[in-house]
Amino acid sequence: MTFVILQPCCNDASCVDVCPVDCIHPTPDEPGFMTSEMLHIDPDTCIDCGACVDECPVDAIRADHELEPEQERYLGINANYFQFHPMQSNGYNAVGSPFKGVDFTGRRIAVVGSGPAAFYAATELASIRGIEVEMYDRLLTPYGLVRAGVAPDHPGTKAVTDLFRAVGGKKSVRIHLGVEIGTEISHEELLEHHDAVIYATGASNDRRLGIPGEDLPGSHAAAEFVGWYNGHPDYADRSYDLTSERAVIVGNGNVALDIARVLLVSPAELENTDIADHALEALRGSKIREVVVLGRRGSAQAAYTNPELIGLMNAADIDIVLSADEAEPDATTLAALEAGTAEPSTALKVELAREIAAGASHGAEPNRKRIVLRFCVSPDEILGEESVTSVRLIHNELRTDESGTVKAERTSTEEMLDTGLILRSVGYHGSEIPGVPFDSGVGVIPNKEGRVIDNAGEPVSGTYATGWIKRGPTGVIGTNKKCAAETVRSLLEDIAADRLPRSRADRAELDLLLEKKAPDALDFPAWARIDKAEVSAGKDAGRPRVKFVGLDEMRLAAQPPSTDLS
Repeated sequence: MTFVILQPCCNDASCVDVCPVDCIHPTPDEPGFMTSEMLHIDPDTCIDCGACVDECPVDAIRADHELEPEQERYLGINANYFQFHPMQSNGYNAVGSPFKGVDFTGRRIAVVGSGPAAFYAATELASIRGIEVEMYDRLLTPYGLVRAGVAPDHPGTKAVTDLFRAVGGKKSVRIHLGVEIGTEISHEELLEHHDAVIYATGASNDRRLGIPGEDLPGSHAAAEFVGWYNGHPDYADRSYDLTSERAVIVGNGNVALDIARVLLVSPAELENTDIADHALEALRGSKIREVVVLGRRGSAQAAYTNPELIGLMNAADIDIVLSADEAEPDATTLAALEAGTAEPSTALKVELAREIAAGASHGAEPNRKRIVLRFCVSPDEILGEESVTSVRLIHNELRTDESGTVKAERTSTEEMLDTGLILRSVGYHGSEIPGVPFDSGVGVIPNKEGRVIDNAGEPVSGTYATGWIKRGPTGVIGTNKKCAAETVRSLLEDIAADRLPRSRADRAELDLLLEKKAPDALDFPAWARIDKAEVSAGKDAGRPRVKFVGLDEMRLAAQPPSTDLS
């Protein structure tokens, strides 16, 4: 028997630490960790101890004899990884281990953000005796994209919040919700009241297409649409025209596939999730029966991960359609496949595309809802008078440049596609924080190993970054764990080397600042009351939770129970 890692894998790597025979790879210290779609268990080395099962935060590990038929493909995915990547030793150490002789007592660190990157940073910091952690988020709810970005029908992925909840409950960690850094409290004020600041603010803005018609009604950012159906308060009042039979998504990453599935899946299935009530009601009346997902390059370069596509292929009531011509890879990838030198994840992407094109995933019945995967096409113009009515597509030809990168070059071939809804899902972009260096071209805070640097490349004292605002919008939830560990290690090195002076303000002075600048902020116990109220409302409705989307109802739910005994 062996254990097998499945689709929900979040790359948290907690399982790596507990494996007694080092059979789970890539480890955080191996080059492929930050780019790997998932972790893998070597079936030849696994001793069936089950330690990884207990440790997995998202319930993504099963014994091989427990696999459902649609999961059996993962046996090959795990085994094939080790045929291409021979076993390597694991040298991953806890971030605090090199600093055991350093006194961190009273060191106060601000963490801006409360998504996975922020909580992984707080986890590392809280493991160091003496360090005080103060977390800040402009929203009244924590967990970032785990709450507002993960698809409602992927509840297993959201289970990682159990880890974060434990960190938020530590005595050395305080969480301040409803505090906007850069507006209510400045970067300079943070530095005055903390020894250092770690920015983990993510990348909440969408990238634009830069084509005519992009701002027509009916053309929207995917990030906003995701926020809308997940109950993000910034987007709860949005409305989307779902009366067209076809929607088009530009970009083919995991977010695009999530949106396509949410648009087409039966509302009866969504009724059992934590989808926002307003979105569920709108989707009940949706007329959309086809979603076309556009990718500018080929099947081998698709931005989605294989587990995400496999999950979509197993959807009961949705066909996936792909032409045989567009399923075929570029010449360079084809040569690598024939020579057996293609990366396993790339080879599997091509294999899955060919399988879909051959009709193996579903019968592609005319009357069923369907997702159409398109490759080597790019939008050139969005057309319509008062709202979107169609999009002009340009076909691309794939060429490999001198560095080996497959590029998409425009051809003269065009086609028109009728649609009333276009969602651009071509990536995310970070936002600038006043007083903090920012690279507007790539949307990140410039840094070296998490240390923020100025225009001259010199470190900005006491200022650090982690997560998407540090490296750009890449990786999955658990990727942020290694990213945060690197940043925290840099910060601890600076403290150990006396490069970070202590703040002159104590916690009492910080509390006075918060009371003055953000008197309505909520703490973690207040969030726990919101959480409890949502879960209670969900229980009454037969759902995991019913999300509050209005700030007033959140604040009402956050109030402590009345102690009036009169």
